[in-house]
Amino acid sequence: MKLNDISSSIAGLNKNSLLGSVSSPTNVQSVNKESFSNLLKQSLVEVNKTQVSAYGAMEGIATGKVENLQEAVKQIEGAELSLKLALEVKNKALGAYKQVMAMQV
Repeated sequence: MKLNDISSSIAGLNKNSLLGSVSSPTNVQSVNKESFSNLLKQSLVEVNKTQVSAYGAMEGIATGKVENLQEAVKQIEGAELSLKLALEVKNKALGAYKQVMAMQV
């Protein structure tokens, strides 16, 4: 997952693109849910891809088959950062959920 990809995805979202020509509140919820869900799924797939490539780079370093050590370390560091970012997003989402659930109606 690259930060530029996420920021460009989020920057491309606006109220009109999410809502379209939806008029009822129930439809608004389903449109927003689908968009956020797709964004989340794509991000998780990218995180998984970076983790798999990092494991391959680690294996290459361990076996001595890697040609460019700097690129291998770069892949490993990128995978670590993308995983940390995904964990922070999860933590923030859980925190927001807990705050909403703690609200009195």
